Amino acid sequence: MLVGLLMVAQWVFFLVTGQVPELHTEPIRITFHLVAESVTAVSLMIVGMGLLRKKSWGRSAGLFAPGLLVYTAIASPGYFAQTDEWPMVAMFGVLVGLAAASVAVLARLEP
Repeated sequence: MLVGLLMVAQWVFFLVTGQVPELHTEPIRITFHLVAESVTAVSLMIVGMGLLRKKSWGRSAGLFAPGLLVYTAIASPGYFAQTDEWPMVAMFGVLVGLAAASVAVLARLEP
C-alpha cells in the first residue's frame, strides 16, 4: 500500500511542479505511462487493503499486483539512467526485490 501511495504522491508532485516536460514533447507516450503507473499504484493499494482485511481475493490479487510493479520498476528507470540519476535507478532495483519478496511470501500462504 505504501508503494502505491508513494507512486501517486510522486506523480502528483511532478505534475504540480511542472517537472514532466513530456506532457508537451511526448504527450501520448507519457499519458500511457501515467495510466500504467496509476493502474499499478491503485492495484497495490487495493491489494494491500484486501490483504489487511483478509479478503478471499487478497492472496490471488496479491500475486498479480507485484507483477505490475515489476513491469513499471523495469520500464521506468531508463529515464533516470539517461540523466545519470543512479540513486533513483537503485531505488527501482529495490522495488523489484521487494515485489519478488512479497510474491514469495504470498505464494507460501494457503489459498
